[in-house]
Amino acid sequence: MSAGCGPRRPKAPLSDAEVVKRFNQIFFNSGVIQRSTWMGVKLGQNPCDLWMMQEIIYQIKPDVIIETGTWFGGSALYYAMLLDELGNSGKVITVDIDTYGDQAAFEFPAFKRNAIFLQGDSVSPDIIKKIEELIGRDKKVMVTLDSLHTKEHVLKELQLYSRFVSPGSYLIVQDTNIHGHPVHPNFPEGPMEALMEFLKGRDDFVIDSSREKFLLTFYPNGYLKRIK
Repeated sequence: MSAGCGPRRPKAPLSDAEVVKRFNQIFFNSGVIQRSTWMGVKLGQNPCDLWMMQEIIYQIKPDVIIETGTWFGGSALYYAMLLDELGNSGKVITVDIDTYGDQAAFEFPAFKRNAIFLQGDSVSPDIIKKIEELIGRDKKVMVTLDSLHTKEHVLKELQLYSRFVSPGSYLIVQDTNIHGHPVHPNFPEGPMEALMEFLKGRDDFVIDSSREKFLLTFYPNGYLKRIK
């Protein structure tokens, strides 16, 4: 037998963390998210994060959910239907600089009852003022950020929208997985880097890693709980 033809050594088993990382990459790179729908309407979130959002909404029972990045409206419709089931007259305020598709989400009864669409730049003074007027006072508010994914824009959103979040509620930064966390390594600095800069020197928000219990998440470190 010539050299190099002996039995191959078995590869060392992958750690749990590496398995999770690779599955996240495989799932993201499959492009299935771009083909996913809620009640026939496109939404760009994975089912594990959607399930976690449902758990948070049920536990917090917010009066208002602010969403930046409406896209086709699938996620806003999802939140509106959950609030509808809770029967607490909660509202979704969803913001996007553009409109997409036929806006079929807007025609669902739950959307008409429980959601408000604002068209404009999520960090513009006009949009912030409208949101302030819609929220009013003494409301339990949660926020989810999913618009432009540059570090500069997300950091600006964090600075503007964090004050709306009620103590005990959540500020959720979506798509912190890009720029190599663990997908899209060539994407410029984005949500994760904005999030880490935002948290420096603050003690009012903490990363709630328990919200990543399903292992597949596009929001690593992105579930921020306001503790005071």
